[in-house]
Amino acid sequence: MISPFRLLRRQRRRKLLERRMIPEPTWLSALAGLPIFGFLNRDERERLRRLATLFIHEKIFEPAGGMVLDDRMCARIAVLASLPILNLDFDSYGGWRTVVVYPGGFKRPRSEFDDIGIMHEWEDTLTGESWERGPVILSWADVQGSGHCEGYNVVIHEMAHKLDMLNGAADGFPNLHREMSRRAWTEVFTAAFEDFSARVDREEDTPIDPYAAEEPGEFFAVLSEYFFEMPDLVRMEYPAVYGLLAQFYRQDPAARLGSSSATGPLHAGNGRSPQESPQAGHRPLREALADTASGDDHGRVENDQR
Repeated sequence: MISPFRLLRRQRRRKLLERRMIPEPTWLSALAGLPIFGFLNRDERERLRRLATLFIHEKIFEPAGGMVLDDRMCARIAVLASLPILNLDFDSYGGWRTVVVYPGGFKRPRSEFDDIGIMHEWEDTLTGESWERGPVILSWADVQGSGHCEGYNVVIHEMAHKLDMLNGAADGFPNLHREMSRRAWTEVFTAAFEDFSARVDREEDTPIDPYAAEEPGEFFAVLSEYFFEMPDLVRMEYPAVYGLLAQFYRQDPAARLGSSSATGPLHAGNGRSPQESPQAGHRPLREALADTASGDDHGRVENDQR
């Protein structure tokens, strides 16, 4: 039985979507130039637009560091954030309200004690951060570098952390659907994480960002980025992980891309194909450093060479 609160929320959302859908020019601008959306069919794009509309109206966008936000910027963030929950419920993003946006990397103080008890303090420059029961913080410059089918997506990375945090700390073990096996998830992700970590330790030139080896929570977030940005790479490197991510997100981006390859992607506005991306061949530095002292935030360090 649906609770009165949930029923009222559904009614409110239905009215909002009827009256305040993202305007067409803003919608087309949000999709423009991003091949990650080019392979969505008409129904998927309409569903994405509805989710992004809810995201805009239910989340609070706060500029920081001199950032000036407009409707099109907020819409770009909203559509990128809504892609992972395209076939899930919008309430998957429950428990937090705020998206803070900086123009570029933002600084965070760090500290740790060394082996002899001396405290060392420094500042990291981050490009994205997610707080448990708190805000998502993004660098607009890195939002602009996301969605080009190059394996980098700061918004999806932070949204993956938020999904992971629904059942506690971001540990790479999110709430699974009832039909999914917890044992299978543990076995597959543990084996893949250990294999990838060993490859990084051997200084292998991995096609997946080495930051995925930082900890299981980051492995899940980074692999989620590649799952949507470069699905064939995940399916080739770790096919069992790809299968579980497809079950979790209830999407199959590799199949979607394959079904569109004969006719080309469905472009919106002046969208480009992956080969025409203005950043083709460029892999932004997108490392994150989990704050192990508090366990509350997951942030990516700008220009962190690992």
